[in-house]
Amino acid sequence: MAANKVQHYPCSSCGADLLFEPKEGFLTCPYCGHKEAIPESTEQVEEQSFELHLRIRPEQMAKLAANALEVQCQSCGAKSIFTPPEVAGRCEFCGVQIVAQPKSADPILTPGGLLPFCITQQQASSELREWLSSRWFAPNGLKLFAQPEAIHGVYLPFWTYDTNTTTDYTGQRGEHYFETETYYERDAQGNQVARTRQVMRTRWYPASGTVTVSFDDVLIPATLSLSSSHLSALEPWDMTELRTYDPAFLSGFKAQRYQVDLPQGFALMKEVVAPAIEREVRSDIGGDVQTISSLATDYSEITFKHLLLPVYAGAYRYNGKVFQIVVNGRTGEIQGERPYSVWKIALLVVSVLIGFLILALVFGGEQ
Repeated sequence: MAANKVQHYPCSSCGADLLFEPKEGFLTCPYCGHKEAIPESTEQVEEQSFELHLRIRPEQMAKLAANALEVQCQSCGAKSIFTPPEVAGRCEFCGVQIVAQPKSADPILTPGGLLPFCITQQQASSELREWLSSRWFAPNGLKLFAQPEAIHGVYLPFWTYDTNTTTDYTGQRGEHYFETETYYERDAQGNQVARTRQVMRTRWYPASGTVTVSFDDVLIPATLSLSSSHLSALEPWDMTELRTYDPAFLSGFKAQRYQVDLPQGFALMKEVVAPAIEREVRSDIGGDVQTISSLATDYSEITFKHLLLPVYAGAYRYNGKVFQIVVNGRTGEIQGERPYSVWKIALLVVSVLIGFLILALVFGGEQ
């Protein structure tokens, strides 16, 4: 492909800008239909040293593309990056029309890889229409949200972390045993009689030790603009299909600037892996039950990847509240919120009450 990676991608047939087309994975001209393949890179999406990147200087960062523009939503503060001919448009995260003037994008820690979109906006909109049609009591205005222009493709930033952990712990191991206990109760004739039962007791023993656990590709969202529960529900991502980062994949799409930086992402990763470490500690303590008094975890050989993952996102405002919808740009999985129409619910309640009243009058009149 003759297009310069850091500039726009002109069509060799008509000169218009080529856009990435998810269905076939080509750069495609929206006017004449000419297609050009994005070259397959021989490079792998490699792990990067966490410690080295903590010391990275601003001049060592770069833009997502040389002609990348950046705009910030005045309502929710989200920063989106795009390349011409894409425009700022409406904020995908809160639904507000962006009126701020785009500026040249600031350098960031550039992604090592991405998952390209593989379903089109039309496909995502079709899935969204079906999803919305199954939402009972949704206001009629919500149907407008199912229009193709209501959601937009945006690459969201993520971190993945690899690390080896060594955890020193102290606690107690509990081992159950049973004792025979005598108790008294009255029989059917009112006589007090002695009976026995087995009662479980627990003996406690001090425990301490060290466990090691390794973690690979722990995925942490680097966005704060969308619900973490919705993003988690979009998983799993087909990470085996990762491509090395190429600005060509952004042609016609936006990318969000990361809001969670590398150290903050690692702090979140610690919270994610903590339950797995605790399970390993409990297993090491053994016994029937365990208590943990202290945990001290050391993290070593830390590496990371900065990735962009594809979603179609949009926001719907109803009665002053923002409702977000997000669609996995690979699988079509939909997660989101929906408002309820008070009038539709009230109408149903009134209809049910009228139905009961009619039945009462009919059966009452027959008596």
